[in-house]
Amino acid sequence: MRPGTAYRGRFAPSPTGLLHAGSLVAALASWLDARAHGGAWLVRIEDVDRPRCVAGADAAILEQLRACSLTPDEPVWWQSRRDAAYALALQRLIDAGWAYPCACTRQDIEAAWLARGMPRERHSARPYPGTCRPEHGGLRGRAPRAWRLHVGRVIADRGL
Repeated sequence: MRPGTAYRGRFAPSPTGLLHAGSLVAALASWLDARAHGGAWLVRIEDVDRPRCVAGADAAILEQLRACSLTPDEPVWWQSRRDAAYALALQRLIDAGWAYPCACTRQDIEAAWLARGMPRERHSARPYPGTCRPEHGGLRGRAPRAWRLHVGRVIADRGL
């Protein structure tokens, strides 16, 4: 923990159904950790995958936590209600030159690695190869599907 900052632990369940025992253990562990550090314990409902969310599951989860005496120290946050804040943060990253649009699918990423003569190892994940970075030609007329963080530029700009 950095000097001068208060500890803030959190539990972030997805409201796709009721909590299971493992999730309750994770909630308890994060609550205990916050208490051990004299900090606050927060709950953030991860409801951004809207098709998978079950109506009323968020309320049921909060009730399950309350029944176990796990009550957050601050008001609960719902990710789906923070779209404007995320849009503002993304715009700041874009304006700083730290984020750029990407049109790649998983198949595109795999093809880029294969084109470099690097077949995928079994059960491994591929890192994004930077195909849509502006210095590599950008989107090349394709529609953006996601935003990528230009990590090297962030590190250089921050002197890290």
